[in-house]
Amino acid sequence: MNLVAIVLLAYGLYYRRHQRRDLLFAYIALNVGIFAVVSLLLVQRVDIAVGFGLFGLLSIIRLRSSEITQQEIAYYFVAIVLGLVNGIAAAFPLTALALNAVLLAVMYVADHPGLLGRTRQQVVTLDVVHADPELLKADLESRLRARVKQCVVMQVDYVRDVTVVDVRYVVPNLREKVR
Repeated sequence: MNLVAIVLLAYGLYYRRHQRRDLLFAYIALNVGIFAVVSLLLVQRVDIAVGFGLFGLLSIIRLRSSEITQQEIAYYFVAIVLGLVNGIAAAFPLTALALNAVLLAVMYVADHPGLLGRTRQQVVTLDVVHADPELLKADLESRLRARVKQCVVMQVDYVRDVTVVDVRYVVPNLREKVR
């Protein structure tokens, strides 16, 4: 059941939407490893808190070792939870199946491109410094060809004439472009 759940999460949802092969492998390996260790901890009657502490430590180290998005962290977390659920609830297969279904359904809906697919976030480095926030917004909208919802200046370098901006924007609908 665990293998079916992680394959659905990793291949069926994550990879089809995000196309990152390296994290696909990480999700599957992490899930299977957690499932195996939790199953062993339950058989050996070792304190489960030791196992949870170990997984928390490992996941923090992994999350800090490479640059991944918040979406990818969510998939990472669900891969961990699927392994834990299936390892702990092995004696209650219907409970594990129901929890797997809920987790996968939530990820399917929450990461569906139709839900918030046009909203984007990006850090942009501009080759100009704008003193006026409205000019900055207009420049970003022109460069991104999108409607800027929010922009936060992160860094200004007057010597090199550079501005680094965190931009939240909405890309236009393709149907709106055609009209």
